[in-house]
Amino acid sequence: MSSPRALPEHASLRHLKLEAKRRRAAGEFPSLHDAQLALAREHGQPSWAALRAAVTDAASGSEGHAVAQLRWIAARFGGAGEPGWLAPDEAELREHFTGEFLAAVPADRLVARITAVAPILRAELVVTRNTPFSAQGQLSGHLVRAVTETRPPYRLTGIQERRLGTRISDARTHTPPTAADGQVPDQVTALASAACAQLGLVGLALAGASAGGRTWTSLTGWASLEHAEPLRADHAFPACHVTTAVTAAAVLCLAAAGQLRLDDPANSYLSAVQLADDAATVRELLAHTAGVTDPVTLPAAVVPALATVTGPVIACTGKRGAFSYANAGYAALGEVIAERTGLPYADAVSRLVLRPLGMLSSWFPHAWPAAPQSSGRAPVTGYDVAADETFTPAAASLSVFPAAAGMWTTAADLARFGLGWPSLVPRPLAVQALRPHATQPNGIGVGLGWAVNETAGLAGVTGEGPGAGASLLMTADGQYACAALANRQLYVEPVNGGVLQILRGSGTRV
Repeated sequence: MSSPRALPEHASLRHLKLEAKRRRAAGEFPSLHDAQLALAREHGQPSWAALRAAVTDAASGSEGHAVAQLRWIAARFGGAGEPGWLAPDEAELREHFTGEFLAAVPADRLVARITAVAPILRAELVVTRNTPFSAQGQLSGHLVRAVTETRPPYRLTGIQERRLGTRISDARTHTPPTAADGQVPDQVTALASAACAQLGLVGLALAGASAGGRTWTSLTGWASLEHAEPLRADHAFPACHVTTAVTAAAVLCLAAAGQLRLDDPANSYLSAVQLADDAATVRELLAHTAGVTDPVTLPAAVVPALATVTGPVIACTGKRGAFSYANAGYAALGEVIAERTGLPYADAVSRLVLRPLGMLSSWFPHAWPAAPQSSGRAPVTGYDVAADETFTPAAASLSVFPAAAGMWTTAADLARFGLGWPSLVPRPLAVQALRPHATQPNGIGVGLGWAVNETAGLAGVTGEGPGAGASLLMTADGQYACAALANRQLYVEPVNGGVLQILRGSGTRV
């Protein structure tokens, strides 16, 4: 696959539309949709909607703070290994990375990680998404993402680098098998195959559900390369941080039943652990605005007791009212659910959410599940990319916070949840969940368990973890929900956005 085309200095959506029409009229593509999709992919975007978003961002003015930080990394580390190059010391790194970031990734480990990819930093950065505080781009076949603080000095709070398909040479994935369960829209299969090739995915499960219709699943690739096992509809993946939406739904169910109030202090419902801030509310935990601070933790082979990870008091060093993603905040909500129901978190969520919605292939394992299982569950193998550019099984580790990232599920179950969760609570509560309570660095609103794009009429949640990526999107009108699951640590929301665009049959920005 050739390198993506950079957007023109003065990108014009009208010009791109005319180019798509011209190429279709010339017989290069059978339909305008196919021409637009091809044009998007040529510019490094998964869909026409994503290309339109990139053009809008480019037209908004100067580059954002996240792009500026990516360019600093490329300039500062591009010469690593050359005579006379000196690595930045911790003081210099603290000018560009937050203290929380450097606590999670110490300076020496961060320098080692970046210098290991120094050769790609000498290539041109092709910016494919640019907002004031977040950015995405490509460098020599690698995907890079960055997020900064929303206040000066705009230091990095997160950065990611992943090899794309052009930098992976594993022959086992060159001809991925495909399968379907239900009536899959024609364009979805082609989208999935292209995404696997472009992103470098071992397996990709896509599912869609529509009001009054049936759920379908499209499967591309492998559940296990070592056993040459193709993906099936019953294969389950880690839902990563998409689990937060399920936890939020369980909390709303308890609120609807009068077992808690959203604006009560969360500590009034906690005993085994407490929040350091007695005033932080259940609602604020749901919206990531309680000021909760995540401890420096690594994934675990077996899920430990929460207090052994956070201590008896969960730190709250952030600013209340401002968005700051906190897994530990959702871990506290898991404890609230357990204490209000008198059941372990997993059992309570199963009773409140999973069983009522028919999510029979979803569960919360205490350790990475082995395949095959006597229970009939079929977990996938997760993968990383080794130094020789082939796939290798990822470490069998789980999130230490099941209520934030502990659910395993199938794509169909996840799409079913996206369409059905509002039926579990009174309409006013569902409306509250989809109302922005804060704003993320990328400008998208934050509801109660959901990212909310009111302009586009969409809500969603996405995440990644060891050997897995997950995304769930739904339309605010309740007409469509779609899910994407992959068994490689990579954000797959752009792929899922392309699926939703197909379902809606429009160019709405996703």
